[in-house]
Amino acid sequence: MPTRREALAQLAALVALPFPRWAALSLADDPLVGTVAEYQAGFRRRKWTAVEVTTRALDRCRKEGMRWRAIDALADTALVEARGADARRRAGRLRGPLDGVPVFGKAIYDMHGLPTTGSSAEWARLFPELVRRDAIEIARLRAAGAIVLGKTAADDFAYHGNGTSSHTGQVLNPHDPTGTRTPGGSSAGSAVAVATGMAFAALGTDDGGSNRIPAQFTGVVGMKPTFGLVPRTGVIPTWPYLDTHGPLARTVADAALLLAAIAGADASDPLALTSRVNRGPFGRLHDEALAGVRLGIVEAHVPRAQMSAEAVAIWDRAVSDLRAAGATVEPFAAAVTRVDYRDAFTASARARNDVAPDSRAPAATANALFRYFAGRTDDPRGAMRRGYAAYRAFYDVLPATFEECERLVDQPMADDPAGRSFARSRAEVVAALAASMRAARVTAMVYPTMPFNAPRAVDPWPDVRTALGYGNWLGLPEVSVPAGMGADGMPALNLSVVGLPGSDASILALAHAYERQSRRFVAPPRTS
Repeated sequence: MPTRREALAQLAALVALPFPRWAALSLADDPLVGTVAEYQAGFRRRKWTAVEVTTRALDRCRKEGMRWRAIDALADTALVEARGADARRRAGRLRGPLDGVPVFGKAIYDMHGLPTTGSSAEWARLFPELVRRDAIEIARLRAAGAIVLGKTAADDFAYHGNGTSSHTGQVLNPHDPTGTRTPGGSSAGSAVAVATGMAFAALGTDDGGSNRIPAQFTGVVGMKPTFGLVPRTGVIPTWPYLDTHGPLARTVADAALLLAAIAGADASDPLALTSRVNRGPFGRLHDEALAGVRLGIVEAHVPRAQMSAEAVAIWDRAVSDLRAAGATVEPFAAAVTRVDYRDAFTASARARNDVAPDSRAPAATANALFRYFAGRTDDPRGAMRRGYAAYRAFYDVLPATFEECERLVDQPMADDPAGRSFARSRAEVVAALAASMRAARVTAMVYPTMPFNAPRAVDPWPDVRTALGYGNWLGLPEVSVPAGMGADGMPALNLSVVGLPGSDASILALAHAYERQSRRFVAPPRTS
């Protein structure tokens, strides 16, 4: 949780930001379609109360949210939290820029008073009991005064990128009138919730694109922070050496506020960063941040020959927008790209005479699952045994039976030889990338988040390689920002701003400046 001084500084920076034109048009009628800054301005002037806005949000969730199949569960504590925010406002004791702001978590997050379904019908059947703890990110949001509306739907166990839940059904893309095109995943419900104004922001997770894919397919901002910046305790684990948690929102500024609330060291996650996080820079966004900045385009990350003419045109326009905002944008020969990063990890391990690096090491995943249950039950082995088959149906690197897996659970994930080798290779490969960026005087890289827009949920995706996994393997922070709509009325492309580990505040500032220059967010058509 930010200190009081940090919270006040964030609030002051927030109020100073100019309001996006798309939101100001209808803010008077519906504060949920605006930004957190606009909401807070009206909240402080008593134009609306947190209870009024939360009631509206819950009503929208019960109607539109269920229609889009974006909601896993709603919390019965939301209005209680809203009343608390209203009381703090009357007393002049707001906790910061998120106080009274409706937000969502994802179905794999533990949330006090709700079951954790993992968006899996089988898991929901096996674990119907109400969880008696909050995931650390949920606890930090509550401590910042945010109103947690509940949980959003995702792919089962956050495993795929399509928004397909066996528990709540296929999440629908609110831009698509045919009801056939995917919103992306796995953080599908979180992206849909913020795109449609059910909440200002939502938590998601990202092992290979699970925040950035739905950000592009639904036309919102999605962020994958530096690996380890956000501790993951209290969340059903995925791949411990890849899994990165971060925000989805309609604007970069709102994403930055959510990140500021959830970032920071915690010993409960053995792979999280241990250094103290200065949250202040996350809120220092200004429209001129791109002026004089050199950005690099890696040719392999922009597959023009495989992109549609429309996608190429929108990408070229995004580059023009960056230049119009004062940036120099040039080709960049990165030391490692999406084409060769896996080979680079292997070569690094061989040069050290180390074991083969494995981003999906079975022992690390087994220990992560055991640690998850150890935090929510007095019988973690029994609970893990109960849910093992359902979980392993997706995470099939694990041994076939719980009995075979049980010998792995006590080895700390940070001590797994294959995982440790992966972490060492990551450090060496990132160092090479950093050296090439310094030599080229490149502050950040830019490329399309994905080079194609949303396919039908039932169709195979285009066979076009993306840089999504590259970012996860290297642990790079990345902000994905809408770059425009296609002729079919669907979000066509997002621009990704990508930096070196630890540069989260810098790339948020650059992404914000691009967003302010381009103004490409378009809300989905309202259905009610």
